[in-house]
Amino acid sequence: MERKKELKQQYKGTAIEAGIYQVKNTANNKVFVGSTKNFKTLNGVKFQLETNTHTNKQLQQEWDQFGKDVFTFDILEKLKKKEEPYFNEKEALSELETKWLDQLQPYGEHGYNKQKSL
Repeated sequence: MERKKELKQQYKGTAIEAGIYQVKNTANNKVFVGSTKNFKTLNGVKFQLETNTHTNKQLQQEWDQFGKDVFTFDILEKLKKKEEPYFNEKEALSELETKWLDQLQPYGEHGYNKQKSL
């Protein structure tokens, strides 16, 4: 019982970090780039894929086809939070995601993201 309390305290004490991540299919090098306000939620992304409920149908289809062992989850960049009164975390995260989407171009045969129309 003590170990359970200890683990719970450790979990609560872990800092919440936001940022950009990628899910990479190592069989064909296609990537999905996403953002999260809390990297702890990456376990939820894995769970969605494992239970066939992920919203990105192409990623889900290839997860089912290739199996989970060919996919890696990587943190691309952590959001540097600023101690400013007008710092907008959601906006900053969106800008960071756009930067990585522009850099990696994970569209079409290179990835699973949908290109946003202008």
